[in-house]
Amino acid sequence: MGVKRCGWVSEDPLYIAYHDKEWGVPVHDDQQLFEFLILETFQAGLSWITVLRKRENFRIAFDFFDVEKVAAYDDEKIQSLLGNAGIIRNKLKIHAAIGNALAFIAVQKEFGSFDKYIWQFVDGKPKQNSIDNLRNLPPNTQISDILSKDLKKRGFKFVGSTVVYAHMQATGMVNDHTTDCFRYKEVQEM
Repeated sequence: MGVKRCGWVSEDPLYIAYHDKEWGVPVHDDQQLFEFLILETFQAGLSWITVLRKRENFRIAFDFFDVEKVAAYDDEKIQSLLGNAGIIRNKLKIHAAIGNALAFIAVQKEFGSFDKYIWQFVDGKPKQNSIDNLRNLPPNTQISDILSKDLKKRGFKFVGSTVVYAHMQATGMVNDHTTDCFRYKEVQEM
């Protein structure tokens, strides 16, 4: 009998590595938070594995998620991104990434870091959920509703409550590993 993982994890080695090493681990680095935010916005309406398979291409195309560089993208760079078959070429999402970079910088200026801003929504520590079955995993919560509304008020795009909740799960703001998953306790102790 193998290692027990969350039910959403397929046999894809990329998915397994993401689940086993990243998903649910608390992230407090602004550049990583920006990367996840941008990847989650590109994921909207698509499967996460699609984004994971293109992640390295996104990193290169988006200057390794240097928020200052992304905020300064011009029409030439936008055309380059629209022509890049290695990423998800959605004009609205590309424009949103640039706008979100500008909004991200504004939040950093106001709060000192994006980390301080976003983690305040969970009182600075991960919410420890006890999900026993994948069917009980919510697509969003009251906190993601509030955070989504606040992000939108600050000018962020493609940050509906479901996208925001996925971001919260990915960056460890909530521990949504199922209780029978080997990572549940490991992540709980982080």
